[in-house]
Amino acid sequence: MSYRYIGNKTRLLPVLMDSFREAVNDGATVADIMCGTASVSEALRENEYRVIASDMMTFAAHHARVRLLLSEPPKFTETGLKGYSDVLEHLNRLDPVEGVFFKEYSPDGSPANGGDPRKYFSSDNAGMIDSITAKLNQWHTEEVISPLENSLLRHDLVLAANRVANIAGTYGHHRSKWGKSAQSPLEMRPTEIHNGHRTDHIVHQGSAETVAPLVKADLCYIDPPYMKRQYAANYHIIETIARGDTPEAVGVSGLRPWRDQYSDFCSKVKIRDAFRAIFNGAECDQFMISYSEDGLLSEEQLLELFSEVGSVTLKKIPFSRFRSNAGGQGGTVIEYLFHIKR
Repeated sequence: MSYRYIGNKTRLLPVLMDSFREAVNDGATVADIMCGTASVSEALRENEYRVIASDMMTFAAHHARVRLLLSEPPKFTETGLKGYSDVLEHLNRLDPVEGVFFKEYSPDGSPANGGDPRKYFSSDNAGMIDSITAKLNQWHTEEVISPLENSLLRHDLVLAANRVANIAGTYGHHRSKWGKSAQSPLEMRPTEIHNGHRTDHIVHQGSAETVAPLVKADLCYIDPPYMKRQYAANYHIIETIARGDTPEAVGVSGLRPWRDQYSDFCSKVKIRDAFRAIFNGAECDQFMISYSEDGLLSEEQLLELFSEVGSVTLKKIPFSRFRSNAGGQGGTVIEYLFHIKR
């Protein structure tokens, strides 16, 4: 599973895993409390660590449950269908409907705020998102699918929608012209489920500061936002898909109300206290923090802050900047990996 996600650590996994191995024993409990797409959590699982994963975003929590808690495809017994593949085929055969995605995010729609139609998805694909979402909501409400089955199908729908979204990288706004992939039909595809690994992991949803008191681990990995860009605003579309709700679509871009998922790590004023809340809340003697030289705080400021907790070491790793498909700054940036021992 992969899509363009600000700060995604897939390419840094070898460095991260080596660093984790140096810090803790095999089979240790490692917390990944800003897990995003859960690529780090999944790598930890594959290396036989016990994982405590969490994130503020609903779509991230679905990703984490799928990547950590499944060892085989669910049976979907109560649907009356013949397992996972049959469920996906059933969803792919649904007829499009003119729901919130059609009305708010397709060229044939009519936004409730009276603005111009938006081009996030083709009209057919937006209608399919509406149709599949309605079916998942029905199954979930009627308890036809279990919470984990629900997470798997929401996860699959997020990925299906992302493959055909008419965007340049994030969902801050849509492209003005249609990309080739956006003209392809939306298709629910099966997620590869990895067996043979432990499943005694824990997934929470909430801000890292509020989840921290629930964490008891040998090592806590923190991968916060580096810049002022709020993830809740940049990924509002897939958050709506993950929740299956019908929020007001605000402004030209049709943003869902997202202030309930505001991150203090995107504020130069609040970021220090946000870090302190994690350090004070988590029952953990070691922390590793990913950050960037492009971030809100400098290397010197971070070292000063982290030294309040214990001894600090720092690795510097050259890395490619996030850039949208349309271009952007690009180039190389230094990624920081801080290691704190109380």
